Amino acid sequence: MVASTQQKQPEAPVEAKAESHTLLQMARPRVLVYLLRRDLRVSDNPIFHHLVSSQHHGFTHVLPIYVFSPHQIEVSGFLEEGAENPFPEARGRVGKYWRCGPHRAAFIGQAVWDVKKALQDIGSDLVIRVGKTAEVVRGLVEALKQKDLEFGALWMVGLEGTEEQLEEKALASICKAEDAGFNCWIDEKYFIDDRDVGLSNPNGIPDVFTTFRKSVEPLREKPRASLPAPQQGSLPSLPESSAIAAQPAPFKIPASMTDLVEALVKPVKDVTPGQTIPFPPNATSAHPFQGGESFGLQRLDYMIRSGGMKRYKETRNEMVGSDFSTKLSAYLALGCITARQVHHAVAGYEDGTNEAFKHADGFGQGENEGTKAVRFELLWRDYMRLCHQKYSHKMFRLEGFKGEQTPYKDARWKTPNKERAAADQDPTPERVAYLLQRFNYGSTGMGLIDASQRELLHTGYTSNRARQNVASFLSKHLGIDWRYGAEWYEMLLVDYDVSSNWANWQYVSGVGNDPRGEMRIFNPIKQAFDYDQKGTYVRSWVPELSTLSKLENVFQVSTTSEDDLRAAGLENNIMVTDPAKRIEFSVAGKPFKPGRRPYFRRGNRSHQTSGSPPNSEAAPPAGAGDVQPAQSLAAHQQGGAGPLNPNQGQPQTPPSGWGRGVLGRGRGFVGSGRGNAPYDANGNGGRGRGHAGYGRGVRGRGRGVAGCGEVTPQPQGQYEQQHLVPWRGVGRGSGSGSGSGNRGAGRGEGGTARGGSSS
Repeated sequence: MVASTQQKQPEAPVEAKAESHTLLQMARPRVLVYLLRRDLRVSDNPIFHHLVSSQHHGFTHVLPIYVFSPHQIEVSGFLEEGAENPFPEARGRVGKYWRCGPHRAAFIGQAVWDVKKALQDIGSDLVIRVGKTAEVVRGLVEALKQKDLEFGALWMVGLEGTEEQLEEKALASICKAEDAGFNCWIDEKYFIDDRDVGLSNPNGIPDVFTTFRKSVEPLREKPRASLPAPQQGSLPSLPESSAIAAQPAPFKIPASMTDLVEALVKPVKDVTPGQTIPFPPNATSAHPFQGGESFGLQRLDYMIRSGGMKRYKETRNEMVGSDFSTKLSAYLALGCITARQVHHAVAGYEDGTNEAFKHADGFGQGENEGTKAVRFELLWRDYMRLCHQKYSHKMFRLEGFKGEQTPYKDARWKTPNKERAAADQDPTPERVAYLLQRFNYGSTGMGLIDASQRELLHTGYTSNRARQNVASFLSKHLGIDWRYGAEWYEMLLVDYDVSSNWANWQYVSGVGNDPRGEMRIFNPIKQAFDYDQKGTYVRSWVPELSTLSKLENVFQVSTTSEDDLRAAGLENNIMVTDPAKRIEFSVAGKPFKPGRRPYFRRGNRSHQTSGSPPNSEAAPPAGAGDVQPAQSLAAHQQGGAGPLNPNQGQPQTPPSGWGRGVLGRGRGFVGSGRGNAPYDANGNGGRGRGHAGYGRGVRGRGRGVAGCGEVTPQPQGQYEQQHLVPWRGVGRGSGSGSGSGNRGAGRGEGGTARGGSSS
């Protein structure tokens, strides 16, 4: 944490209890309790490294422990036969889903056991316990004192979560009462060390990622050196087993990894009560990996050797297979490996200094586009964590970390909670609950959304591209409280990370640090055409759609003809008869190829990967201006998008001038200018690099999709509900443009326009 008063760590930690004394000066053996949480590794571990490298730490014994805390993971699987659980179920506050579902529970169990085995291999061990962490530590301290062992200190790595920080305060109080040392170490699993960020406190973190990125470049030179793993016998010894408090009843600790995983998974195995959703016969998991440091390092090694790192920028938006992305996120989230370990392994490949990678494509040829993109994504993880430090509990508020706290009745969000919903909420809480369940289970009728949700249910993983579409669909197409989606992801994602998950959900939902906020909307049909060009992904995970021949039907089944529905046996399917949302989409405007060059704002043409996660104003999560196509008034009314702008149809004179448009310019939404609304009447429709201002096709070339031709202003469906952007900017693009620009050739770039556009 950046200069936090909770986490103060000098280069060589010094305990209040005279830890510089030599062992000969001690009256009795002195024990350090090391509580592992999300630092489940032996290598590149600053605490273990300090114990090995320092001669003056002052401890005769070290007791590594890991505690399964009942408020974050369900522990009823550890109960002795016939015993009752003294703790409430570990469920979220909003959606009441399990805090940790079966996939992540298994991965955590594997990772914990992997650390235990690694410590045993070097002459130590990991003690596993169940219960409230403070109570477990208090019991351990009492047992040590009974054996005449001094409880010297408790060390742990500080974390950002509010629950984790409350835990740290409780443990600090215990240490103070015992006159023992307490130290929260800086979390060093991230790409750039907190001490090198250059900020005195978290409040200095910029709210725009690009600003932060520029402050720490060049990225390749920033990470600190990684630390070696302790050797056999190098750590202070483990206390005698008789001095270690046993697991209190009514819980028992399994004696094998298999039994440990079973105890964690069994109580949370059924995440779709009352419904059985079979694993599709032609689908395969994109994340078939086991948890633990040893497996994380193997995966890192494989991705470099196989060329996956070099291809990363080209493949990261794919959806099928295990190698289109690194799949290191789950290991990074639990601290099984560190971001700087990833950096140094990649640097050894780039520099040609690690002979283990000599047969890998690109060995010794320096940083390439793929490895550069990997570092960029590692920095994005850093940034999400720093934002979490800055905004703390605001990460979990409905209105996000910027907005004022607002009740549902004054907000645009719909809720299934009858007690909190406004009296006139439309749709009703019952209808929202119904839609939310269908969204979770993957039966909305929107192919990409349903495929992603089913993949997540069955495997605990779904691609970054799919996640962004899912978040946008729930929050902006359905208008449902985004926290239900964030908690659903918390339950199911194997790579769940509190900072990344909640900050990214805020970003996509328009309440976080996306400069375009509510204006950025994904069109999941267009995105499916872009990134699932043959429909392989959707057909694999939603097999009932596999016999449909037209992609537009696969991606939105309610558009299928009656004859084709009957042939596929889908005429009575709920996805057809009652789709959660209908989105107008013209197949004639089918999108670009995913290999296109990425979009950059002016003055920001470096360090951006194509299809990056939602990270900055330079990298729209929707790819390039994925706004919805124009809807007719009838379609708007049919879709129940809310009241139209009261000024509709009245003459309006928008301010003139050029801008970098919102829609009618390119990678924007509606109108022109840098803001949330159209600005000019003489130029927004035919100018700019992008999707709607000049292109045949959604991001193509020629005469534009929106912003070309004489068009009557139309209501913008989804937008009028918030009275943000009542009109589309329209006009005739004219002028000549170059053929070497960001989007190829055609008329429109640099052109002018005449037409109406108003805010």
